Amino acid sequence: MEEPGFWDDPNKSAAVVQDCKKLKTTIERYEKLCNDKDDTLTLIDIAEEENDASLLPEVEESFNAFEEEYNALRIETLLSGEYDKCNAILTLHAGAGGTESCDWASMLCRMYQRWAEKKGFNVEMIDFLDGDEAGYKSVTLQIDGENAYGYLKSEHGVHRLVRISPFNAAGKRQTSFVSCDVMPDIEEDLDVEIADDDIRIDTYRSSGAGGQHINKTSSAIRITHFPTGIVVQCQNERSQHMNKDKAMQMLKAKLYMLKQQEQLEKASGIRGEVKDNGWGSQIRSYVMQPYTMVKDNRTGQEVSNVAGVLDGNLDPFINAYLAWITSTDKQN
Repeated sequence: MEEPGFWDDPNKSAAVVQDCKKLKTTIERYEKLCNDKDDTLTLIDIAEEENDASLLPEVEESFNAFEEEYNALRIETLLSGEYDKCNAILTLHAGAGGTESCDWASMLCRMYQRWAEKKGFNVEMIDFLDGDEAGYKSVTLQIDGENAYGYLKSEHGVHRLVRISPFNAAGKRQTSFVSCDVMPDIEEDLDVEIADDDIRIDTYRSSGAGGQHINKTSSAIRITHFPTGIVVQCQNERSQHMNKDKAMQMLKAKLYMLKQQEQLEKASGIRGEVKDNGWGSQIRSYVMQPYTMVKDNRTGQEVSNVAGVLDGNLDPFINAYLAWITSTDKQN
């Protein structure tokens, strides 16, 4: 910062200042963690020397606070991907299961909203299509916060629900599926060329409430990319121009990430599997009957409190996934 000309480029200098601030915060958290460890060990020594069992609740509270912060900081060190620090765009599509799957999509939407709120992240619904009877056929969330994509990349895949369906008069168990797509919200100008002939841009009226303006104008945008079949939509902005810019940004990010994945698979000799939104393709199962359990098929992580997970307590699965992909990368 003391170098001549540092402040001449406001954008560059602001980015450096922000990076510096983050690094200082990380160091401060680490130093506090070391102090908390020492304080807890000292408390244990006092309890042992004085044989004072009344100190046990305080020791336990101190240890639990230390462990929680330690795990949070440890997991953050695993977020080393190029775009892990970016905001995230998360899209849910109802799959096999009809109305039940649309309702499942709305449950997952709430789960991710609750998780983001607990993290202190900002959440905005940028597109949605209501189900015929309940829930969403599709819904897209913009989740803004430090490392939002790094955390949420673990959620990419098919999510399976097993429960007694409230839409089935016979009260039978039903299985339904929702696919989750997560991509980083890359703000930089990506070097992605999109030919005019390769896309179709459709306008339509926004689905939700938004006052007189949103109901009278076709401001929502849908862009279809023919070579890949990718479809992106945006309807949260007030103007058609703003929605189009956001949709194009989303399309470029998707194409860029797709190209990176293809290069990675080609280099490693691995072809990525194409997952259908149905049986046998799920990354995680949420079972409510005949027992209660959420299990991640990749990491083996299990949680019996389904209600807690659906209320946004996703960190056990996110942490297990980050540790899993790190160990997998080391083996490769």
